[in-house]
Amino acid sequence: MGKGYKHLTRYDRVTIETLLNTGKSVQYIADYLGVNRSTIYREIKKGTYTHLNSEWIETKAYSCDLGQAVADEKKTHLGKALKVGSDIAFADFIEDKIINARYSPSAALAEASAKFDTRISVRTLYRYIDNHVFYLLDSSYLPIKGDRKKKKYKKPVQKRKSAGTSIEKRPAEISKRTTFGHWEMDTVKGKQGITKGCFLVLTERLTRMEIVRKLSDQGSRSVVEQVNELERLWGDRFKDVFKSITVDNGVEFSDASGIETSPDGAHRIDCYYCHAYSSYERGSNENNNRLIRRHAPKSSDLDQYGDNDVLYIQDWINDYPRKMFNWRTSRELFTEQLHALEIYDSPI
Repeated sequence: MGKGYKHLTRYDRVTIETLLNTGKSVQYIADYLGVNRSTIYREIKKGTYTHLNSEWIETKAYSCDLGQAVADEKKTHLGKALKVGSDIAFADFIEDKIINARYSPSAALAEASAKFDTRISVRTLYRYIDNHVFYLLDSSYLPIKGDRKKKKYKKPVQKRKSAGTSIEKRPAEISKRTTFGHWEMDTVKGKQGITKGCFLVLTERLTRMEIVRKLSDQGSRSVVEQVNELERLWGDRFKDVFKSITVDNGVEFSDASGIETSPDGAHRIDCYYCHAYSSYERGSNENNNRLIRRHAPKSSDLDQYGDNDVLYIQDWINDYPRKMFNWRTSRELFTEQLHALEIYDSPI
């Protein structure tokens, strides 16, 4: 899942200079120090100076002393820019949350407000990032926003009939998000032509609680097997937590009967199908899928993600502070709903 974020120390900079002088590659140095390669590239850029060698030829070299001086000066500047004097701990916290924990600036500030007295607006934070005020943090670490240009809309034709009950027959209370236990289900796919499997994702509409499972293929049987597994995990309380599921018309969801029916033949859940090409009817799925993409970009091979990686993504989403919930997390709200049902042991 990638190396962690950290500030380089004076000792690290001495190590970088020594290894560069012995001809080691940037990748070797990054692995040796346990940081990303981009961190080493940035450090070399900051600490490089021009000098004349013994043959009076102008060359460039990295100096650990210069690199440290630049870092010290930037920290001093950072304190002034944020108007917090020497509150470098606040800046370090913000950098860590955005770079390492992949938080948005808004979410990072929300968590910082519970730990620090320093207060800055989201707009100010974005300005500091754009102006390269922070030591490591720049706009490359921010979530990528999609193209907001409006495209000409041409109503597509649905290629096949929905496999089950239309969303038009779904009870109105589900659309209002006032009751617990109604889910949306989707798949997140990897690089086309490379990834054979996918992630199966379920989002509870009221709390936005997320379930992420890795599938070895993109077939309907694998989807049904995962629903069977959820029923097994929740046992007698399955119907209290899973009342309905809304899906799109993808082939992976074509077995409506398999989704709705337990292995023993009993009806277990209502499944509703969206209109063709209407992803907005599963808005919770779509929003959480964007969070998944922070860890698993479209260009990635999802087959290379292990079970621990998938669990990390699931937990990260469920523990992510949400503005819509006044910076509470989905896990907190989901747990409250379970307690109201006198369920105190969740398998998620």
